Amino acid sequence: MAAERGNATVEFALVAPILLAVGLAVLQIALVLHVRATITAAAAEGARAAALAGADLGAGERRTRALLAGNVAGDVVEDITVWRENHEGVLVVAVGVDAQLPLLGLLGPTAMHIDGHALAEQP
Repeated sequence: MAAERGNATVEFALVAPILLAVGLAVLQIALVLHVRATITAAAAEGARAAALAGADLGAGERRTRALLAGNVAGDVVEDITVWRENHEGVLVVAVGVDAQLPLLGLLGPTAMHIDGHALAEQP
């Protein structure tokens, strides 16, 4: 028993940094997934806004920016593009969002591109 005195302190000093790193990694993953989901929803909503009958492509960009304003995801957005495309005979409006991933370290990819699509309404 006397030989085991002070082992708890050493064990804590060895295990605490590992637990802290794992906890921070979980928070990092949660933040990245939240930002990705928010940008995906904003891009899809912007595409729907631009796809309305009589709407222009600028409406999609404005709607996407409005949804991302004041949000954590809005701080990482670099560019928003809106375009029309013909997909197998159907007119589709797409909104593309380029953003930087909110990463603490430089491991893995640091940028992402997300597209949202909607069928264009005919007047």
